[in-house]
Amino acid sequence: MNAPNAMQTAIRGRWAVAAIFLANGFLTGSWAPQIPVFLTRLDISKFTLGLLILLFGAGAVTAMTWCGHLISKHGSRTVLRWFGLCGSLGLLIVALAPDVPLAAVAMFIFGGSIGGMDVAMNANAVVVERRLGRAIMSSSHGFWSLGGFAGGALGGFAIQTYGHLAHHKFALPANPLVYLIGLMALLTMISEGAVLDWAALYLRQELGADLAVAGLAYAAFSGVMAIMRFFGDGVRNRFGAVMTLRGSAIVAAAGMLIAGLSPSPWLAISAFALCGFGIANMVPIIFSAGGNQEGMSSGTGMSVVTTMGYSGILVAPSAIGFVAEHSSFGPIFIAMSALLIVVLLMAGLAHRAEFAPDAAPAE
Repeated sequence: MNAPNAMQTAIRGRWAVAAIFLANGFLTGSWAPQIPVFLTRLDISKFTLGLLILLFGAGAVTAMTWCGHLISKHGSRTVLRWFGLCGSLGLLIVALAPDVPLAAVAMFIFGGSIGGMDVAMNANAVVVERRLGRAIMSSSHGFWSLGGFAGGALGGFAIQTYGHLAHHKFALPANPLVYLIGLMALLTMISEGAVLDWAALYLRQELGADLAVAGLAYAAFSGVMAIMRFFGDGVRNRFGAVMTLRGSAIVAAAGMLIAGLSPSPWLAISAFALCGFGIANMVPIIFSAGGNQEGMSSGTGMSVVTTMGYSGILVAPSAIGFVAEHSSFGPIFIAMSALLIVVLLMAGLAHRAEFAPDAAPAE
């Protein structure tokens, strides 16, 4: 393929990747305002809700574990299409679930669909970065956050106005660095997941917000995150991945701390927005580092890092639900701030995300 045609193909691929990130973000964001309704409709405790969210994470991690193998066997396009189809139906199935057992099955399927899409689309983004010769990971995640903003902001309004229904085994890599990168992803995504799963309930039950305002917590987080991700590639290219990651972690930790100490809903919403400002480019940088590890394909590295990262969604919800059942959400968000400081201290490990274009011609 000659150079102009290869570049045109890469550009089309870049916008195809953006579209699937947007769709995945919209689906995920649409789940956030469903959470308070889910709690009330099924008449369950916070701990039970945490266990159901754990099944979402279990589905995601199960799909992620297999996704690298499926991509190598069937190609990312086919894998993405099937997971995307399942994901488009998954949230509806969750909203229709009439009892806890069926809700558990629905959450596992929905999580698996979102998780499988996530690995495939991030692996695609790494390949497109190489073919374009520049970073696009942050802006790709920006489209994800834009979708999350739309899903979160419109979801609460739609639910309040129209009701909740309107809305192969493989060899593990030997390089230990990819697992440390995965640990960074895990700590970051525990914090991101805490906002997704519990911020609306925090505002609703502890700070006295109505349902529409409560839904703005994740919407503000995602909206600011989306804006910053569209600037993130330029910032990363100018200041370097490691320095950008360190600065982002400091801001995210400060935002999470303020949210945990907040006495009012609107201060908490502002604090979650600040947290989104910081977290915005942390996951894209960490994922880029995972997809550019030596001695392994981008799909393999991405599978490890995303699986470990989403394990935070697997472990955290039930633990957070248990603590909140016996205490409150404020100390939980303060603890999330401490986890982000750990990522700050580990930031030097993300040096593989210091972008260097692939000199090989696109095939």
